[in-house]
Order: sequence, then structure tokens, then C-alpha cells
Amino acid sequence: MNLVEVALVLQVGLALLAIVAALLLSERRRALWCGLIVCAIGVVGMLAGVEALSGVTGRIEVPLALPIGSMVFSPQHLGALFMVVVGAVGAVSAIYAIGYAHGPANSRTAWIALALFLMAMELVPASADVFSFLLSWELMAISSTALVLTEYRQRKQVRSAALWYAVMTQFSFVLLVLGFAILAKESGSTTFTSMSGISAHSASSSLAFVALIVGFATKAGIVPLHIWLPKAHPEAPSHVSALMSAAMVKMGVYGAILVATELLPGGPPWWGVLVLLLGGLSALYGILQASVAVDLKRLLAYSTTENVGLMFLALGAALLMRGYGLAQVADYALVACLLLVIAHAAFKTVLFLGAGAVIRATGEGDLDRLGGLGARMPITSATFAIGALGAAALPVTAGFVGEWVLFQALIHGARPADRLLAVVMPLSVAVVALTAGLALMTFVKAFGIAFLGRPRSRGAEAAHESGIWMKAAMSIGAVAVVGLGLIPGRLGMQAATVSSRSSVGIASMSGINLAKITALLDPVALLFLGVAVLLPVLMKSFAAARRSPRRRVDLAWGCGGMRMTPRMQYTATSYAEPLSRIFDDVLRPERDIVVTHAAESQYLVERVRFRQQVSDIFEARFYVPVVDRLDRIGIVARRVQNGRIQIYLGYSFAALVIVLIMVAL
Repeated sequence: MNLVEVALVLQVGLALLAIVAALLLSERRRALWCGLIVCAIGVVGMLAGVEALSGVTGRIEVPLALPIGSMVFSPQHLGALFMVVVGAVGAVSAIYAIGYAHGPANSRTAWIALALFLMAMELVPASADVFSFLLSWELMAISSTALVLTEYRQRKQVRSAALWYAVMTQFSFVLLVLGFAILAKESGSTTFTSMSGISAHSASSSLAFVALIVGFATKAGIVPLHIWLPKAHPEAPSHVSALMSAAMVKMGVYGAILVATELLPGGPPWWGVLVLLLGGLSALYGILQASVAVDLKRLLAYSTTENVGLMFLALGAALLMRGYGLAQVADYALVACLLLVIAHAAFKTVLFLGAGAVIRATGEGDLDRLGGLGARMPITSATFAIGALGAAALPVTAGFVGEWVLFQALIHGARPADRLLAVVMPLSVAVVALTAGLALMTFVKAFGIAFLGRPRSRGAEAAHESGIWMKAAMSIGAVAVVGLGLIPGRLGMQAATVSSRSSVGIASMSGINLAKITALLDPVALLFLGVAVLLPVLMKSFAAARRSPRRRVDLAWGCGGMRMTPRMQYTATSYAEPLSRIFDDVLRPERDIVVTHAAESQYLVERVRFRQQVSDIFEARFYVPVVDRLDRIGIVARRVQNGRIQIYLGYSFAALVIVLIMVAL
């Protein structure tokens, strides 16, 4: 057995060891040892992925009792990259969980589900046939549902969120079964290698493509199938939210790339248009909802919808451009998709772990009730700021690298001779540019309102820094965000290798050189340039500050006014108010203003209360009416359950007759 095969077997063994440890260890010792074992699962998965990326081929066959062959696990280059991403996120989240897990999050069920969840996510990209893929996929879905339900006894809304998540994830599973069944019928085999040989221009292939893309888009949180994501992420424990957002939704992206580039390559151009439209809609709608959200974890959840939307947009652009013969630029778009996957895994892990530290320290997730945490939680503040820079795609972070490559691909893919490309590519550039601007505004709001200014609640005022395990995990993630952004050359080369391309090279030992379109990015040189520009300004500012020392006074004359109070600061709601008015037709905010007048006066105002709520229009306009209609159908259908055994036997007889007729026909 080579290292890849040993690592795959070892992951299963470590998951079993974590289950035994969770069952036998006391609550006081459970978090440490289970956390270390789960961390080991992630590290072993990373090693397996790195080894597979280097060209080592491993193969594990698990025989089945049914006469349909064996389950095969054999990670290829694409799956290996996602194994590295999942393993890294899982290892960091497990370290964080050692210090974070308490109460329900430290229960036996929670640790068992966490170990199975991470193991299943590692096995999904390692699968080489339909049965191993679907089995791993369903184990991932069931274990993650159990993790979302961790605190169902403490908060009523957890059950509703878990129900939404369970329904949508099973909807995804049904679509995947349908799509893979069509491909298996056409190829005569259940292995991915055999499926890759069928024609992509038949009606059955198009049906399979749509079913699989929609199924994977549901798991990835693509609009309008995203409804579970802003519900489940805020209710799960924060280390679970990080795993779900930074790793689990990537399984949907992995599946979409697998279908589009390996199982059904060379499809018609409208496939690319479909994926691109889903991605563009998701990116715009997700960042708009994030920009007006006041709950910190809900904001990050909608931001994930935006980030995954950009990945789908890049994949759709690659498919579309390849259909029009622009193979080289299509390669860059696919590389951009993979770079966005890696970047999002890094900064979204940091952000969700930072949000968990804030909620643990303050008891508050509402941005309008936070503030002043920068002085009270310096490590959390610094790491969250770095994650926010990555989410806003600012230099020199991993997020900037991925979006820069995407911009280059879209700009050079707008060929005037082809009308479709001439229209779609500039619109895609506009979508990416708008989402980048809104993302910057969103994360300025998230960091500024939460960490700067003065505390707006007693919880924020009494906040304190997190423990050593939580700080270590957040720091590792922050270093990854900056490191991947500073030296992306090797990362770009690896992404090019994974996509079976060789267009991306190394420039200045650190940057990315898109040689075919003469575009160069060197973040280290960009950093030195920024320092050279800012250094004289900073030196001048420090010199001026020393000449005018700061003085502290208890009372200051302010034209009869009082000193600054928390009520005078911007809140998350007021910060986003101009944006909510601009996009009023899309967001449809509900505003309530209650004015309380002084006694016996219609002119003197004693109090003004303002409340704004932005609901998800897809939930309000589509999902809620559908659920209500299904409820009414269910109530009517209950009439067939009248408790009479004769009627039930009649149902069985009628069903048997129908089956016999169908078989005869």
C-alpha cells in the first residue's frame, strides 16, 4: 500500500477512534482528545491529497454484497486538491473546537458527528464511482444535520433551521441520484472513468447535466436554492459553521467541476450560460443580503453565497469560452475558480471562528449591540480583520489573487465576433466589480461596527479574549490568508496542474504570470510598492503626533453638547441604510417607526423607535407559499388514514394491480 491508500484507511480508523473516545472519555477530557483525533483526520487527509497531487495513484476497493461491483476510492488531481482544502479547514476547526466546545457542543453525539462529518467530506472527492460517492455524500449530509441540531434544546429556531437544511440536502441527493442514474445507463457502468466517455450532445446528457448541476448547486448554496444556508450556519456551533461554509459547500463546487470538465466535457454553450447565470445571480443577491444583515453569522452565511456564486460564474465562463474555441482563456477562468475555492476556505474559516469567539465572549451576535471589541479582544480583532480583507478581495490576500485572475479571464474572453460572448463577458465583469465593491462595504461594516467605537451592550463591555486553542486556530487561518495572497505562484501552478492545464507560471518566485494574455501579478512587489508609498506618510504623521502630544480631559466643551456616547455611533442598520434604499426593489425591507410624544403634546417627542427587517424574497415569495400549499395538501391527504384495516388492504390491492399492469405493458 502506498501513502495515499494508507491515509484513506487511516482516516476511517481515526474516525472510529474518535467515536470510541467520545463514548468512553469524561466530559472534562473529551474535548481535548476528541479534538486532537479529529484534527489528525484533517492532517491525514491533507497528506493524502498532497501525495495524490504529486502523482501517486492510490486505490481502495470495498466489496459490496450486491452484484454491482465494488466501491472504489481513488483520488485524482481534482479530488486531491479538495481533500487538501477540506483537511486544512477540518484541522484548524478541530483545534478551535478544543477550546470552544462546551455544553451540547461537547456532548458525545456532537464529537461523533464531527468525526464522521470530516471523514465523509474527505471521502467524497476521493470517490471514483457513483456508489462510493453517494454513500459518502449521504453520510456527510446526515452527520452535518446532527451537528446543526447540537443546541436544539437551548434555542427553538435550531429545529426549524435543521429541518430546512435536511429537506434541501435530501432534495440535492435525489437530483444527484437521478443524474448519475442517467449517466450510468448511458455508459453501462457506475465508474466515473466509464462515464467520461459518453457523448455530451445528447438529450439524456443534457438532462443529466441539469439534474447534477442543480443538485450540486443546492449543496453549494446557490440562489435560489440557498435558503438553507442563512438558516443553518447561524444556528450551528461556530467551528461547525466554519466547516460547513469553508469546506462542505465546496463539495457542491467540486461536483459541478467534476461534471462539467470530466464526466461531460465539451457540452453545448448553453450549459456554460446556465452555470454562469446561476453564479452571477447568486453573487449579486448574496452580497446584497450580506450588506444589510445585522446578525454577524447570517452576514457571513450570505457572503458564502456570494463567494460560491463567483466560483460558479468562473466555471460557467470557462465552459462558455471553451465552447467558442477560446481554450486558453477558458483555462484561466477554471484556474480562477480553483483559486477562489482555496481563498474562500482560508478567509471564511477565520471569519466564522472569529464570529464564534465574539459570540462566546459577549453573548451577542447582533452587530447593533456590539462595538469596542478591538481593545478587549486584540487577537480576535486582528485575525478577523485579516479575514475581512480576504473576503473583500483586497491586496495582498488570497481573495485578491482569485478575483484578479477571474477579471483577467473575463476581460480577455469578450470577443466582439461572437455576439453571445460580446454581451455576456462585459456583464460578468460588471457583476464581479459590483460584488467586489459591495463586499468591501459589507466587511468594513462587519469589522468597524463590531470591533471599533464603543460597546453598545453590557456583554460587549465585559468581553474578554478567547482561550489559547481558539486564538491559535484563528491565527493559523489568518497566516494562511496572507501567505496564500503574498506567494500565490506555487498555488497557481498547482491549480493549473489540477485542471490539466499548464498556462499559469511563476513570476518573480511568487507571482502569477498569465503568459498567453500577458498579464502579471506579483504581490510581493505590490506590497513593497505600498510600503514605499505609505511609509513617508506614516513617518510624517508620527512626527506631527509627537509635536502635539495627546491630552486626556474629563470634560470638554462641545458647544453645549455631551461627550460621544454609544447611541451617537453608526450601527449596522444605519450604516447599510443608504444601500437598502438604493436596492429597495430587490431587498424589500420592512420598516417600523414608532414615535412617542411627550404627555399632552403633539409637538414634543419623547422617544423614537426605528426597526428595519430585511427578509429573503425567495423565501417569502416562493418557499413559504409552497410550504403552505404542501401543508394544505397534507391535511387533505390525512383523510385516507381513517384507521380501517379494510381500506388499507384495498390500497395495497390497488397498488399491486397497478404494478402488474405496468409490468405487463
